[in-house]
This record gives sequence, C-alpha cells and structure tokens, in this order.
Amino acid sequence: MYSCRLISESERESYNAFVSRAPKGHILQSFEWGEVKKEWQPFRLLVEEDGQPAAALSILKRRIPVIGKAIFYAPRGPVGDIHDHVLMDYLFLQAQILARKEKAIFLKIDPDVTVEDEDFKQYLMGHRFQYAGKGKGEGFEGIQPKFVFRLDIRPDLETLFQNLHQKTRYNIRLAQRKGVTIRQDCDEKDLPDFYRILKETTERDNFLVRSYSYFETLWRMLAPKGYLKLFMADYEGKPVSGTLAFLYGDKAWYIYGASSNEHRNVMPNYLIQWTMIEWAKAKGCSMYDFRGVSGDLTEENPLYGLYRFKKGFNGTFTEFVGEFDRVYSPFWYAFWNRFEPFYQKQIRKLIAFKKKLKG
Repeated sequence: MYSCRLISESERESYNAFVSRAPKGHILQSFEWGEVKKEWQPFRLLVEEDGQPAAALSILKRRIPVIGKAIFYAPRGPVGDIHDHVLMDYLFLQAQILARKEKAIFLKIDPDVTVEDEDFKQYLMGHRFQYAGKGKGEGFEGIQPKFVFRLDIRPDLETLFQNLHQKTRYNIRLAQRKGVTIRQDCDEKDLPDFYRILKETTERDNFLVRSYSYFETLWRMLAPKGYLKLFMADYEGKPVSGTLAFLYGDKAWYIYGASSNEHRNVMPNYLIQWTMIEWAKAKGCSMYDFRGVSGDLTEENPLYGLYRFKKGFNGTFTEFVGEFDRVYSPFWYAFWNRFEPFYQKQIRKLIAFKKKLKG
C-alpha cells in the first residue's frame, strides 16, 4: 500500500540516499538542488510502499507575477521505476493534489528517459501529459539539454582510453608532453579564476553566463557534500582552463567548461576531460555525462565543434524524450504559453542592455 509525504530538512540524508541509488536518480532531484535554485520554492515528495521508499519527485514552484498562480517544474523527475504505471499514477496524483493547494497551473517534467522508451512516452501521453519540447533544430532552448553524450565508464581505464578517437588520444598526450597539469584539489578560492576564464569563453563564443553569485551558491550547497568538484588546468604556472562536475550516486556530469583565449594550442580541454573521467571512475561511477550538444549534427551548425569534441571521447549520442507538461488549468496554461516568450524576450533585452552599458 502506498503513502506519500513531503520530506523535511531532518530527512535530507535518507532522501538523498534513496534518490541517488534509485532508478532514474539524478543530481537535479537531490535535496540540495532545491536549495541551489533560490528563486524557486522546493517541495520534495516521497512515495513509500509498506514504509519503504518507492518513488520521489522534487518539485520547484515559481510564482507568476500579478495573477496569483504558479508553475511547477520537476527537473529530471520522476525518480523510481517509471514502468510501474500504478506507482507513477500514485506519484503524479500526489503532485496534482499539491498543485491544487499551491495554485500551480501545470507541472513540467523532462525525465532522464531516452527517446527509445516508447512505453514511458505512451504512458505520459495517455495520462494527461502533453509534449512541450522545441525539436531538434532548437539547439539548447530546452530547460535541460535534450541531446547529450553519455559514456559507459565501467570498462577499465586502458580500454576506455583505447576507445577514444585517435585525434582525442593524440591531444591528451600532447597536453601532457607540453606540460599542462590538472589541479584536482581546488576549493572556493579557485572559483574567481574559473569564472574569469568562463567569461572569456562566453564572450568568445557569444553565449550568456550566470552571475558569479550563482557559482558561489553552487559551491556552498553542493561541494561540502561531495556533489560538486572543480578542476583547473595550468600551463606555465597560470590557469588556462577549468571545469565543474557533478557527482551523485554512480553518475557524474560535466556541467561547465571554460577555456582561456591563450594557449589553446596545448589542448588543456582534452586532458582536463580525461582527468574528469578518471576521477569519476575512481569514485565508482558507471556513467559519465558530457551534457548538452545540438540535435543538428550538420557541419554547418555553429555548435558542430562542440559535438565533435565530445564525440571524440566515444560516448553515446543520447536523445531524451524531452519536456512534457501536465496541465491543471487549461485557461491559465494558454495564458502562460503566450506570456512566457514575451517575458523571456524582455529578460534577454535587459541582459543585452546591461552588457552594452558595461562596454
């Protein structure tokens, strides 16, 4: 018999212990992720069967200005046996009960489920979820990437290295020969160097970057738990590249990468990536996620270089089922779909204006 309750701060450790080991467990469903997302209010649902954890859904709530309504978002949820339809029915019913109480007009999910899983897709479509994704041509427009590279790191390191693309192996060895070193003992005092290089990267490649305070929050919420690690690559005594990685359960994710405009010819990005794979394997991980790439794999795509870099590590190109919304209030949902693009456009204009003022 199922029961469901909201998890409190005092149950943080037991909640994480279940989510990190459960089917479809994900760092974005961890207790701490709800604390990282300060602009959202977290609700952590736990379903138990005969007193034992069976499924979980960490939901983030955000108020919609003026109208007194809210939206629900469960990043990479649900957690649990997604093919146990009775269990999923119960979990989503509890989410709906909570939505009524919190005046949420819909619940958005983007599950850690590949597009090949027809059973779960059909389940969602048959249970009042509707597809809300943007398609292959939209690059990184989703909240979470729809296309990633994932590497099974259960084989031994020698096998993993030999399975890399020949050019990737060459560039790793080149970085080592040139004297690039990777620091794995970084702490919060190294974040400014990482962020400075990240700003260089975003200006060079023309994409937006979060504020430094966001990375401070990431560090303070996740690093003490061992869920976040910073790697820095040094060349000739100065940092030239950096990465941030998540670790949760037996999975690792490459989240942010930064590379200086200088000394790119010594290939620090290749060596730092290989070092991260070695680290993840040493931590007992079975999967290493390179995170997002574009769904457009043509060489004309400006993001093709990122695809080629990640592909060189011999991961599997993976497409997720994408975003699905379960609508509780059709009228307000239609309003949100009209309002949200305008709201995002104004935010982008404001960011561009601030950037222009800074010169």
